[in-house]
Amino acid sequence: MASTHLEGKVGSPFRKPKFSRAYSFALVTGAFFLISWIGQFVFQAVAFAGEQSDHGRDFAWADYLPQFVASTLENWQSEFLQLLWQTAGLAVLYYWGSSQSRESDERIEAKLDALLRERGIDPADPR
Repeated sequence: MASTHLEGKVGSPFRKPKFSRAYSFALVTGAFFLISWIGQFVFQAVAFAGEQSDHGRDFAWADYLPQFVASTLENWQSEFLQLLWQTAGLAVLYYWGSSQSRESDERIEAKLDALLRERGIDPADPR
């Protein structure tokens, strides 16, 4: 069996990276998410308990949890809608208004035509 010059080399591009390295961005983002969500839970619970005591009522988890879930979903809805518009809207508007979008299509077609001619195929032939 013949071996290639890349086998056994450290840092070979064919080695699968460790999980922590391959997904480091997702792990850090997930950690930030959990820390901020736990922070929201704690500080909102403290504020809710203060409001309850101001009104002479005891803190009740059954009253707090629906309020926490509602505020979480409101935050997510506004953030996700904003992010969706920023990414998708910007991509669409940039593509429509960009001279690059038309250039790149023409450039790709020219390259394909050149490859077809190289192989003796007429690019204008509709076969």
